Amino acid sequence: MTMSAGGVPHAKGPVVAGDAVVTFAFPASGPAEEAARGAVVRAANHLLARQDAGGWWKGRFTTDVAYDAHDLFLRHLLGVLDERLAEASARWIRSQQSADGSWPLVFEGEGHLGTTIQAYVALRLAGDGPDEEHMLRCAAWVRERGGAAAAQLTTRVWLALLGWWSWDDLPEVPPEIIALPKWAPLNIYSFSSVMRVALVAISVISTHRPVRPAPFAIDELFAPRGTSAVAPAPDSGRERLFRRLNATVRVCSKGIPRPVREAAANACVRWLLERQEEDGSWGACTPMTTWVVLALHLHGYPSDHPVLKAAWGFLEDCGAWPEDGVRALHTVHSPVWDTCLSATALLDAGLAPGHPALVRAADWLLTRQADRPGDWAARRPRLSPGGWAFQFHNRTYPDNDDTSEVALALHRVDHPDPTRVDDALGRAVRWCLGMQSRNGGWAAFDVDNTSTLPARLPFFDFGEFCTDPPTADITAHVVEMLAALGRARDPRTRRAVRWLLGQQEANGAWYGRWGVNYVYGTGSVLPALVAAGVPRGHAAVRRAVAWLTSVQNADGGWGESWESYADPARAGRGPSTPSQTAWALLGLLAAGERDSTVVRDGVRWLTERQTEDGTWEEPHYTGTLVPRAVAAHYAYYGHVFPLMALGRYVRRTGDVSVGRQRNEATKPDR
Repeated sequence: MTMSAGGVPHAKGPVVAGDAVVTFAFPASGPAEEAARGAVVRAANHLLARQDAGGWWKGRFTTDVAYDAHDLFLRHLLGVLDERLAEASARWIRSQQSADGSWPLVFEGEGHLGTTIQAYVALRLAGDGPDEEHMLRCAAWVRERGGAAAAQLTTRVWLALLGWWSWDDLPEVPPEIIALPKWAPLNIYSFSSVMRVALVAISVISTHRPVRPAPFAIDELFAPRGTSAVAPAPDSGRERLFRRLNATVRVCSKGIPRPVREAAANACVRWLLERQEEDGSWGACTPMTTWVVLALHLHGYPSDHPVLKAAWGFLEDCGAWPEDGVRALHTVHSPVWDTCLSATALLDAGLAPGHPALVRAADWLLTRQADRPGDWAARRPRLSPGGWAFQFHNRTYPDNDDTSEVALALHRVDHPDPTRVDDALGRAVRWCLGMQSRNGGWAAFDVDNTSTLPARLPFFDFGEFCTDPPTADITAHVVEMLAALGRARDPRTRRAVRWLLGQQEANGAWYGRWGVNYVYGTGSVLPALVAAGVPRGHAAVRRAVAWLTSVQNADGGWGESWESYADPARAGRGPSTPSQTAWALLGLLAAGERDSTVVRDGVRWLTERQTEDGTWEEPHYTGTLVPRAVAAHYAYYGHVFPLMALGRYVRRTGDVSVGRQRNEATKPDR
């Protein structure tokens, strides 16, 4: 070690991190930066030690316990629920119950009625009695909120399957929807990709209207009329119209000749079979696969059919056993997302671009690029594939978010076969540019999927999130990627920048669709704008900096409650978390605020809370699948984003628009 002018020790030359070499270009400027450097080295070591031999990283991805309950429901309906698995799942579900008897969507969140009812029923299937103390608390909580009759639609579908709800009181989902042309209102491609698969599967299920009664009643979950502590929802004109429309559809459905209905159901099944992935799943997602397995079973597929055997193999692989006798379901696996973010974090930390760990990661990512059209081709039939999906096996639903982040990582790796990387990046750029929506933004999976009609039909109670409109966070990631690959001056990039500027909230923040929430959106957009050439002194950048500064917590960190999706007044408000603190720092560093007090306090918050083994503890859910409905906890979020932020801080760079210049496919326009 040598000493700085102020007497603070700093590293001379590279700092060795295990078998890595992390380089710092400047001497440390003080104790805060020295502490941050040490944190970067420890965090890089921690991450490198967790890379799979195949080149990828994957952390546990979890949501609330509703999907654990669905797994038990499916096994009961198919007659394959065994006692050992049921009890192991029940242990996990019980461990997540709140003190008031409910189950929340997020860590320390408010109870959610639908999730709570499903958790209760799952525990009853596993053998818990209604007179046990934790079950009594739960039933009382449910009754106080209107009982099962007030639950969301998905819950009531399961109750119908288990014999406690009438199919006549559910929305009609006719399988003939599969025949609607792509230009017709409410065709299946007007729904988001996640909703689409479930919708087609449920149309098959509702054709059969199956009931496999559970061996018990749940009268304790139905509140006597007039006893609910929650005021009934107003009977709106929209709801009355829906009921009339639904009754009309049901009457018309009864008049459809049986051969026509069977042909429609067969068409739905063929559509589903065409989308089964190599791992046996649909969308590499347990909820979607659960619905499809049930639909195929009802349609006559035997349990030993290769399609169902492969699907069951996927569902079994998604069962995690965090401790002996406890089973918690993985909603999805997230290796592509975790790997590209991990590679970027290590590069930000100063790991040599040609380090073997980064080359291995690049090699694996290159094998995951989509090579065939997916559902996105319904709106872009002449566009060549080139995107990446989130999971191990999901060629049907690549997304712009993963594609842009993978490209950003690959661009910076010094790969021994640069031509191979260049070709992959060229395909990714062309695909992303082809997926731009008319308004200039990018959505997750589709193009111009902005119809307002699906939100008016309560198939899934997800409202506007039944579709897939462009969002600021994904658009920002694509813009950042295009800028890094030399496309900052491309007219399509400039149009996206204008769209982003128009999406800024009055308070200076940007909404975060796929991460909680305004802190995520703002932390995503600022680096993109600066990378695309927007001056750091631009009014939009300064407003965003002012907002982030205004919502910094007294402890120096940042946090935002999941409840900000329902109540924008809570934007940027919540207990400090590692990932949200890092998102704020990434935005501020991009905006040129490195030497500000607010950044130093945020860096201090991260360095002081790093654990002895080099990571950060983050029990809070900071990821989002469906705002207000499905939150997500990414095990790696609390590690990779702090490493990015601290790495950029100590290396004195605010963005990732660095790397080797690529070939003509990715060079700036002349």
